[in-house]
Amino acid sequence: MPHALSTTRRQLLQASAAGFGYLALRGMLADEARAAEAKTAGPLAPKTPHFPARAKRVIFLFMKGGPAHMDTFDPKPLLTRDHGKPLPFDKPRVQFAKTGNLLRSPWKFRQHGQSGLPVSELFPETARCVDDMCIINSLHGTNPAHGGACLKLHTGSDTFVRPSMGSWISYGLGTENQNLPSFVTICPTLAHGGVNNWGAAFLPAPHQGTPLGNASVASAHVQMRHITSRHRSPRQQRLQLELMQQLNRDHLDSVGDGAAAGASRELEGRIASFELAFRMQESIPTIQDIADESAHTLKLYGLDEKVTEDFGRQCLLARRFAERGVRFVQVTHSDSKVQWDQHGNLKKGHAKNALEVDRPIAGLLRDLKQRGLLDDTLVVWGGEFGRTPTAQGKDGRDHNPEGFTMWLAGGGAKRGIRYGTTDDYGFFAQDDKVHIHDLHATILHLLGLDHKRLTYRHAGRDFRLTDVAGKVVKGIVA
Repeated sequence: MPHALSTTRRQLLQASAAGFGYLALRGMLADEARAAEAKTAGPLAPKTPHFPARAKRVIFLFMKGGPAHMDTFDPKPLLTRDHGKPLPFDKPRVQFAKTGNLLRSPWKFRQHGQSGLPVSELFPETARCVDDMCIINSLHGTNPAHGGACLKLHTGSDTFVRPSMGSWISYGLGTENQNLPSFVTICPTLAHGGVNNWGAAFLPAPHQGTPLGNASVASAHVQMRHITSRHRSPRQQRLQLELMQQLNRDHLDSVGDGAAAGASRELEGRIASFELAFRMQESIPTIQDIADESAHTLKLYGLDEKVTEDFGRQCLLARRFAERGVRFVQVTHSDSKVQWDQHGNLKKGHAKNALEVDRPIAGLLRDLKQRGLLDDTLVVWGGEFGRTPTAQGKDGRDHNPEGFTMWLAGGGAKRGIRYGTTDDYGFFAQDDKVHIHDLHATILHLLGLDHKRLTYRHAGRDFRLTDVAGKVVKGIVA
C-alpha cells in the first residue's frame, strides 16, 4: 500500500493541470497588457520588461573592421612559440583570403587588477578597468566578409534585411525620455550594411536608430539633420505641425483595418516621428553642448589630446544620452583608411587604433561607475569578427569569424572574468562557445527581455532578433 503522502505521476498531472493552464494564461495576458500599454501610451513610451532587468540601457562600442583578439584580450603563448611555423591543423573550409604561417603578436600581455585578467599592452588604460569587465573569448559567427558580418552582429542576419539590435530593444522597452529617440548611433559607418545596421526594417518607424553624423565627419562637427529651421520660429513650426498631424489623423481614422493595416502603421509611425522631431530640436543641442562638463571629465575622456579627442567626445556624448534615458547608444570607431582591418601593417594600424580609443573607453567606464550608472548600464565592446593567427602577406591578419573576443561591462554581467576559449593559436572558438545569436539573447536577458517572446508579426510569421536560435549564456550573468 502506498504511503499516505505519496503521489502518482497521473495524480500529480491531474492536480496541477489547471496550474499549468494558469501560467500559460498569465503569460498571454501579460503580453496583451504590454501591447495595449504600448498602443495607448505611444510607441516609445517606457514598457514593462518580461522579468526584472539587470540593465536599463546599452552602450555599444563598435570597433569597425575586426580587432585581432590574439593582440588585444586573448593571449596565445603557443602562437609566440611557434611563430613562422605552419598551422598544425586545417584552416576553415571558407576563408576570405589566403594566409600563410603563424604570426605572433607584436605586443606583450600582462595580468591586471584583482582578477588578474590578461590584457595586451595596446590597452593600458582599459586594463585598469578589467575588474569590471566580462571578457568573452569564444565568440563565433558565420560570415568572413565585413558586410555580412556587420549585419549579423547588428541585426542577427547576414542575408536578409532585418531590424537592428537597437531597434528590437527600443521596440521591447521604449525610451525613458519622450524628448529623445530610444536609439541613437553616433558617427556610424555608411559602409558594409550602412543604414541597415541601425534600421528598423519592418518594425514601426520610431524604433529606427537616429544617426548623429557619420564616420566621415569629426564628432566635434556632427549634427542631426534638420534639427533647426532657418525659415520658421518654433511657434510657427508647432502650428504647422498641429495642422499636418490633424490631417494625418483624419486620414488614419478614415483608413480603417484590413488591407490598409500596413499603411496605417506607417502613418502612425510618421505621426510619432514628426512629434519626436519637434521635441528633439531643444533637447539634442543641449546634450551636444558639453560646456557644463568639468575640466576633469573632459580630460578623463581624452578631450585634451588630439589623438583621443574625436572618439573621446563620442564616448562622452554616449554617457550624456544614456543618462537622459536613451535606451541604446552606439559609438563607432572607424575611418576610411585604417579602421581595425589590418590585412597588412598590423603593428602600425592596431597601435594607431588602440591609442585613439583606449583612454576614452577607460574614461567612459570610470565615469559611469563614479556616477552610479555602470550597475544598470551594459557596455558592449567588439568588432564584427576577429582575425587569423596566420599571416596575410608579411605582417597582416585576415578576417576570422570562427573565433574572436568581445567584452561586456556593468549591467548585470559578471565582473572580472574570462568566459570561453579559442584553440591554442586562436583560430576557432573551442570551449563554452558563444554564437552571435547567444550574445543577442544574453543582452536581451540582461535587459529583462526573453528573446523568444520578443517577437513581431510580419509577412505571415513571427520574427525575432535571434531568429530560431540563440540561448542565454548563464555563465556570464551575475
